Amino acid sequence: MTGREASFAPAASAEWLKLRTLRSTWWTLAAAVVLTTGVALLYGATVGRNAADFRDPEFDPVLFGFAGVSISQLTVVFLGVAVAGGEHATGQIRASLTAVPDRTVFWFAKLSVLTAVLAAVALPTAFAAFFTAQGAMGGELNVAIGDPGAFRAVLGLAVHLTLLGVLSAGVAGVLRRPVVALSVLVPLFFIVGELLASLPGIGTVARYLPHIAGTRLMATVPNERIPYGPGAGLLILLAWTAVAVAGGLAVLRRRDA
Repeated sequence: MTGREASFAPAASAEWLKLRTLRSTWWTLAAAVVLTTGVALLYGATVGRNAADFRDPEFDPVLFGFAGVSISQLTVVFLGVAVAGGEHATGQIRASLTAVPDRTVFWFAKLSVLTAVLAAVALPTAFAAFFTAQGAMGGELNVAIGDPGAFRAVLGLAVHLTLLGVLSAGVAGVLRRPVVALSVLVPLFFIVGELLASLPGIGTVARYLPHIAGTRLMATVPNERIPYGPGAGLLILLAWTAVAVAGGLAVLRRRDA
């Protein structure tokens, strides 16, 4: 075992201690669960009461039931930014790097813990949202978990939320200030990106933004506006995440704490 490998476990343990002792971590994750499943119930019930309005070949009951993700993804963005940028804001980063001087180990220990926590919450939340929405829709338009694409879409929701949180952490690592990172990510993911994707010309490029690519992971019906499917959507989201993580590491290694 190399020195770097030996130092990773205690670094990850320290990151887990920091993450779990923050009250905001649990409030943020709880909000993600409540928003995702709560909106799933509301949207599912809407379909159940107005089934005639949703009889369309392009209607995707799975993606429709996951509508709460458009709100709950804000919580994982916030958590990712807090994890990667919070120590810079408080000055605790200096003590952390004194304890773990290998900055590569420090960075990947932090992101590994974040990824594990996000995945552990996102996966059961995805299944809860699916069964909640489909149950509320009734038997006319809903789908079962074994229907084509349904199980993959549920996993896609979990992957989408997890990678979006890690991507946000990477951006926060580049910018080093939580407020600045949020001022970039929130408009991009929730305002500007959606507007750009609907515009001719510009929309062609904007459709490859990470949060839009992530929605393809949760879809079971093709979308004419998005010229790629779930597999390509996953690759696009992974590419964005890898670039953000690499950028955060580069800044951490080259700049003073």
